[in-house]
Amino acid sequence: MTKPKGEGEQHQWTMVIDLDKCTGCAACVTACYAENNVPVVGEEEVSMGRHMGWIRIERYWEGEYPDVRARFIPVLCQQCGKAPCEPVCPVFATYHSEVEHLNIQVYNRCIGTRFCANNCPYIARVFNWFAPDFPEPLHEQLNPDVTVRSRGIMEKCTFCIQRIRQVEEKAKMEERPIADGEVQPACAQACPTDAIIFGDLLDPNSKVAEVARSRRGFKLLEDLGTEPAVIYLKGGDIYGV
Repeated sequence: MTKPKGEGEQHQWTMVIDLDKCTGCAACVTACYAENNVPVVGEEEVSMGRHMGWIRIERYWEGEYPDVRARFIPVLCQQCGKAPCEPVCPVFATYHSEVEHLNIQVYNRCIGTRFCANNCPYIARVFNWFAPDFPEPLHEQLNPDVTVRSRGIMEKCTFCIQRIRQVEEKAKMEERPIADGEVQPACAQACPTDAIIFGDLLDPNSKVAEVARSRRGFKLLEDLGTEPAVIYLKGGDIYGV
């Protein structure tokens, strides 16, 4: 029996973030909260380092005085090919998907040891300290495609895997390959400057494969050998490229 197109297909989902376009508006952060049912914990908990956001916007400076420019860099789970968080989990709640090349988090298997958070060099995992609270009318906006995680487990960015699964299933049903740009995480969809590009790096004709070849490309803490799936593009005016 011939397999329909798209079935059993391998993907290497990759995100490219152009720092020359990022304005630090945090639209990606807001979209991630809404799409993935991330609870807002309040100012007091954030001050104690208990924020729940899956993306954070960090600010840094480039150039020398007086020619100094502020830049912003969104930091999220880098979906490492060789993730340091995976081998330390005693219950295999986090593992690597060989089909999609993603770092998967199984919430109902996690027992909250936080070993993965301690081993993550990107500080991209958060611990759910309390039962999530969505006061009215916010409970009406919960995404039915994403589970509401319970107290005492680890959370992180998933590249909006629920959206990836929806597109994969639709392509399989229609017996066709996934089109470039068909999968859009919430952060990429919400970015007003199109600073976030998402796609399959294994598709040589995809936009993400094209921009990933840019001379401006770099990866966070690449020397650690974690093989991140998030590629950043340096600001062009500072680096002259």
